[in-house]
Amino acid sequence: MWKAVLFSVGFALLPGVAGAQTTGGQSLASDVASMREDLRILSQRVGELSLTIEQLQRDNAALRAQTASSSQAYATVQQLNDAVTDLNHALKAGDAAVSERVAAQIKKLGEATNAALDSLAKGQAQRTPVQTTFSDNFSSEGVSYTVQKGDTLAVIARKTGGKTQDIINANKIADPSKIMVGQTLFIPGGK
Repeated sequence: MWKAVLFSVGFALLPGVAGAQTTGGQSLASDVASMREDLRILSQRVGELSLTIEQLQRDNAALRAQTASSSQAYATVQQLNDAVTDLNHALKAGDAAVSERVAAQIKKLGEATNAALDSLAKGQAQRTPVQTTFSDNFSSEGVSYTVQKGDTLAVIARKTGGKTQDIINANKIADPSKIMVGQTLFIPGGK
């Protein structure tokens, strides 16, 4: 969950790709290597944050267990409420500090990513786009199939009784070697 939040925050912080510049003629390989290192550091820091939160949760649970198992109650309910309020404030202050450090790392990563994307975009602009056409000559009746690990279009066609080319046309698959596990495909004439 933290990684999804960090990436969504990171992309919200990214300036427009068109304005990004590569510095000093760095090669694409060094840009990608820098991005990977930044991502590794960011992942490590997110992991540290997760461990800290887990430790705080364990400490909190241990304190609650100690309080519940105590046979003598020396604190009043108001004192306990005050202590919980103080703990919540301390947790929020710690979260804010960590969030600021993570935001700074995300901004750095975003800048490096934009520079690499700009470099890649320049390289892609020189390529001609792939032209694909798909036939509508397949059965409109069939079944849905979710791609499993190890599946290829030929394997799926054998399993379902469909035709490989019909599956390609029905799902407009430009590269048949790039189907993904969990992807749902329509199988014309399949069982």
